[in-house]
Amino acid sequence: MTTDPLPEQALIDIAVLDDDRDFLTYIEDLLSDEGQYAVRVFQRPEELFAAAEERRPEIVLLDMKMGPTHGGEVLEKLMQRRPELCVIIVTGYPSLEDMRATFKKNVFDYLAKPFTINQLRQVLANAAERYGLGRALADRLRDRLGQRIRVLRAERDWSLKDLAAATRLSVSQISSIERGANLPSMESLLAIARALGLKPSQMLAQIDF
Repeated sequence: MTTDPLPEQALIDIAVLDDDRDFLTYIEDLLSDEGQYAVRVFQRPEELFAAAEERRPEIVLLDMKMGPTHGGEVLEKLMQRRPELCVIIVTGYPSLEDMRATFKKNVFDYLAKPFTINQLRQVLANAAERYGLGRALADRLRDRLGQRIRVLRAERDWSLKDLAAATRLSVSQISSIERGANLPSMESLLAIARALGLKPSQMLAQIDF
């Protein structure tokens, strides 16, 4: 008797920006050993920005005190480029004022150095749950594609009925796709992309999967 293979789990892509090389080495080794993270570390903001353009990280651990560079400036640029990004602030000099300012910019959480391994694990686990990270690849594809179709429809101020009429699909079909309950068939994806004025390849590229 044969069994189906377990669904492939996606590694959670984490980028760490800190000017302390020893800290970066520690975090990189620690998270790599956990077996569920793909970790990239950077000492300079421009390195992080360039790497993020090539492959978007899912979580950024961001130091707030980096010599002449303030983490707030880096945070602002990150949020301008990727407002949906999960950012966790890491600093050895937390202040109530800094925390208030960063949380206003949709920062997910705050870790004060020195933190324990369990504290880091818990914050990352909370982030993974909130953002739906580390799930089976097929599940993530359904979610991201459905979310993107919903956003594209909303940008055109279309209702489900409007998109259904443009694609000749049923409202229930489109609703299940947008909720991430089902992946569209090739014919349905072609119809949806055509109705939205896109090529299927463009739509798939937009979900950054």
